[in-house]
Amino acid sequence: MPVQIKPSQGSTEQCPSQRALQIIDELTLAVRSAIAEIRDINENAKLLTLNARIEAARAGEAGAAFGVVAQEMQGLSAKTASVANGMENSTASIKDLVSIIGDNARGTRLADVALTNIDLVDRNLYERTCDVRWWATDSALVHALTTRDESDAKHASARMRVILNAYTVYYDLVLCDSTGNVIANGRPDRFSVIGRSERESDWFRQAIALRTGDEFVCQGPFRCPLVNAQSSLIYATAVRANGETTERAIGVLAVVFNWSSLSQAILDGGTWDNSCRRMFVNDAGHVLAASNNVPSDYTFPARKYADLWAKSKGYFIEKVDGKNVCIAQAKSPGFETYATGWRSVIIQGP
Repeated sequence: MPVQIKPSQGSTEQCPSQRALQIIDELTLAVRSAIAEIRDINENAKLLTLNARIEAARAGEAGAAFGVVAQEMQGLSAKTASVANGMENSTASIKDLVSIIGDNARGTRLADVALTNIDLVDRNLYERTCDVRWWATDSALVHALTTRDESDAKHASARMRVILNAYTVYYDLVLCDSTGNVIANGRPDRFSVIGRSERESDWFRQAIALRTGDEFVCQGPFRCPLVNAQSSLIYATAVRANGETTERAIGVLAVVFNWSSLSQAILDGGTWDNSCRRMFVNDAGHVLAASNNVPSDYTFPARKYADLWAKSKGYFIEKVDGKNVCIAQAKSPGFETYATGWRSVIIQGP
């Protein structure tokens, strides 16, 4: 049965680093307000010092002592200004440090979520490789390709319909003879494809040429004409004489997987704000599936982020319109003997 999908939660609640930044912002405002008051007092003190020095000069020798006090007030004013400037610089440095720590925490968290998402894809699609190789040995399918009798083809369709009722992740199962003609499918009432030629399809040409029943091919995601152009993945392998994995190929079984259902369940699972764009892409950056807030014509600029792309998992922080944007990605780790080779990308920011 299909692996249960448990998408990672992309919470919009504040993480500790975000709360720390908020506290720092509040403290910064308080400190800057205090610094402004100190500077205002300092300016008044400078005026008083200047007036005192003028009056001391007018008083001549009698005002000498007053002049000394004015000189000390001027020195004190300069020290106060220096302390205020130091407080302002220190506050800015602390805020910058907390911002860096917050960005690192955010990037690490999003990269971990990206890894979880692409791992879910690998695990679910691994089962498709098992299914197609197993069902290709089904006696009803082998018999229909051997006898080429219409009643046997109908029995194969009925058998595939039973399988589809148990495995709801598939659009259809399609059985082709050795020349690529469709002789049976599991949902003929929905998809009228019997008699259609798939001889030129990549998945058929590759599958009929496989050496053993332990091998399979995959095509997609693409708009599959077999299921009314719905977004699909096709897994295919050769059906072999007597159902034996080492016998000659007598036809091809294709399982047409509902890619949209799996990808959107993972990408849209949990709670995300609209600043987070999630997608699955191939190594060239072509989008294979994406959350609703990603434009349909978007292509991830993989070459621009070559250093990030060289890692199996990581993140990158860049400034866009004066704000930090976090780009996190993780490459398919593979599951058992299968790996898509795709990447999960999450972009958070404007």
